[in-house]
Amino acid sequence: MQSTVKAAAVQFTIALGDVDANLAQVREALARLAQRGTELVVLPEMWSSGFAYKELNRLAQRTPEIVEELERLSREYGMVIVGSLPEPHGDKVYNTAYLVDRGRLAGSYRKLHLFSLMGEDRSLDAGDRAVVAETSLGRVGMLICYDLRFPELARRLTLDGAEILVVPGEWPKPRDDHWHTLLRGRAIENQLFIVAANCCGMVGKLDFFGGSLILGPKGEILAQGGYESCELEATLEAQAMESWRASIPCLKDRRPDCY
Repeated sequence: MQSTVKAAAVQFTIALGDVDANLAQVREALARLAQRGTELVVLPEMWSSGFAYKELNRLAQRTPEIVEELERLSREYGMVIVGSLPEPHGDKVYNTAYLVDRGRLAGSYRKLHLFSLMGEDRSLDAGDRAVVAETSLGRVGMLICYDLRFPELARRLTLDGAEILVVPGEWPKPRDDHWHTLLRGRAIENQLFIVAANCCGMVGKLDFFGGSLILGPKGEILAQGGYESCELEATLEAQAMESWRASIPCLKDRRPDCY
């Protein structure tokens, strides 16, 4: 990880099924962040379309052009950008986080855990591997929303060398306390940085509370969003992570032979 990383989580109300409107919001946010020298930007889950299930296959056909646009913008602004989009896959789609690094696709991760309560498993296919991307800023591990409830995945990413975890989310009311608690837990137990971007406002019939977070390796809150659209920012300092891991060597003291 480079010595400091200026990171941001972009929180906005997703226009359900309206790719052009959502892309316009993201373009505007990236332009503002570029003026402030932001290097890492995390966008929400399924940010181009939301979970517009009836139209998802058609909307997913726009994803290749959106990824190309993100590559162009990341090259122009010198950024690493990540957020999840519907990836075409037969008669279903994957919920895929695409990570672009200053003009190139550096990694993609297909959501492993599908939220059956909301019917994700009926419309989406699940991925089958954890992903840590090597980027110009450091090693970035990717989770998507519901993945937070499965600590094994975050630990796997940490053991694979992740220094920053990014979490695109569409996490609705009333489970905001779970979102905050799980994110802080993943940061504390793995002693790394987390940048998590949730959406906000009414998306279809669901109310999203926002609450995007940037966390340090002690679980400390570096930046937190409210209910409204925003771009929250914080500086991630590699030395802070290294010092904390040295002072309380949880990862070294693991006993995987016993569990």
